[in-house]
Amino acid sequence: MSGADVFATIGDVACEPVANTGPKEGADFTYIDIGSVDREAKVIIDAKTLSASEAPSRARQVLRADDVLVSMTRPNLNAVARVPASLDGAIGSTGFHVLRSQWMEPGFLHYLVQTTNFVDAMCNVVQGALYPAVRPADIAKFSFRLPPRAEQTRIVEKLEELLGSLDAAVAELKAAQRKLTHYRQSLLKAAMEGALTEAWRSSPSPCPRSGQGEVGRGSLLPSDKSTPPQPSPSPSAKGREQETGTDLLHRILQERRTRWEEKQQAKFAQTGKTPPKGWQAKYPEPVAPDTTDLPALPEGWVWASLDALVADSSYGTSAKCGYGNNGTPVLRIPNVSGGDLDLRDMKFSDGPLPLTAEDFLDIGDVLVIRTNGSIGLVGRAAAVTAPLPAPHYFASYLLRLRCVNRTVLHHWISTFLASPIGRRWIEERAASSAGQHNVSLSTLLTMPVPLPPLEEQTEILTTLDTQLSAAKEQEIAITHSLHQTAAQRRNLLRAAFSGQLVPQDPNDEPASELLARIRAAKTESASKTKPAMQRKRKA
Repeated sequence: MSGADVFATIGDVACEPVANTGPKEGADFTYIDIGSVDREAKVIIDAKTLSASEAPSRARQVLRADDVLVSMTRPNLNAVARVPASLDGAIGSTGFHVLRSQWMEPGFLHYLVQTTNFVDAMCNVVQGALYPAVRPADIAKFSFRLPPRAEQTRIVEKLEELLGSLDAAVAELKAAQRKLTHYRQSLLKAAMEGALTEAWRSSPSPCPRSGQGEVGRGSLLPSDKSTPPQPSPSPSAKGREQETGTDLLHRILQERRTRWEEKQQAKFAQTGKTPPKGWQAKYPEPVAPDTTDLPALPEGWVWASLDALVADSSYGTSAKCGYGNNGTPVLRIPNVSGGDLDLRDMKFSDGPLPLTAEDFLDIGDVLVIRTNGSIGLVGRAAAVTAPLPAPHYFASYLLRLRCVNRTVLHHWISTFLASPIGRRWIEERAASSAGQHNVSLSTLLTMPVPLPPLEEQTEILTTLDTQLSAAKEQEIAITHSLHQTAAQRRNLLRAAFSGQLVPQDPNDEPASELLARIRAAKTESASKTKPAMQRKRKA
């Protein structure tokens, strides 16, 4: 910058009055609130048409074309926009500070309030914790280098040229992101419906597949309820590759009951009591899945309730936790990250938790987010797939499902919960209250889960891992490119408002003269309105 640089505040140059009369009585009007602004594109995308009777109390400011709107709440989000000609006369929320100036290039003001300097300055003066906001006076005090009006026009033209190309690149990257999201969901859907392994099932294989009758259409056990399930041959007698989903389910149910009986016997032994007669009859049978409107499954698959597939399920601890490493590490919502556990941001209980070795997380466990303000996070799951470095427990925001079979079933369940079928089931049944969404353990255990043969589960999960890993690499590359374009945008704005983007022209009217004209006009306007105000007070 040269010594001739002139500085002004937003209040110096953009302080023309804005009528606060609200909409005309009895007429429909266009309303622009903070939610109408696309924070990334910095444009108005969702103006609402309301009747006068529907007007909220904040609908007061009568807007004009080229007004620049600056949201005063949460300035870090930088919800700013320029009013297009098509919205001239719209009514704006009082949550906006409106910048209006006949002396300034509107596009210049619009880009000015997108700069890092402006955002940082507003964040430094924000007030309030629950509803952080700045005041109009805070915005008015922001100081910037004032270029001549002609240079403002050149700056805007150059920024529109450069940022237009940059925005087009960003749009392409985000379109690629959306395609990847759709691809992942399509892949998970195909996996859970059997389409992913359709060719695999039809290829020559030594694995005979028995008919499944009504079981394959969705029942937990064979349709003849009077006939108890017959034990499947053990893996040593009958190769596991020959199991159907029904066979696998019967084996899981047997192991589930065996585990329950062993736990009961251990309790009797611990208390020194003799097991009462008929105690085995108290075994809690798993709930049967509701298969109404569920699709038919491929041959060899069966629907099973989540309850049937887990030996134990529980809520976590509500003990107070912090970052002091003096207690038990407790996993929380941030540690459940898209199918995997993320142990980088750990909290610890204030002291050791009263737990046994059996209580701690182990391979075969699945952690599920049960409550959150975002419905998209409720039901997100991660499986424990490897030994943890130390005994870990989990917080009450999470549910723990301990699978009966600990080979691949925990992978299968966490994958199903992430699939479109699993997501839709959870979102349809999640309860909502006071902005929080919740799925209870009892509800979650009724979820119907498609159960393929163990060999096919492994094939599906292996194929998914390969293809989803490739998609994740693409996602990382796209995210890196988006970060680069965001940095480039910040650099362009920084150059523009420091006088480095376009050349200065000595023939331009000096900025000092522009500022002097603005101040003179403001003084003249004030002198005209002052007598009128005095007369009004005398009357």
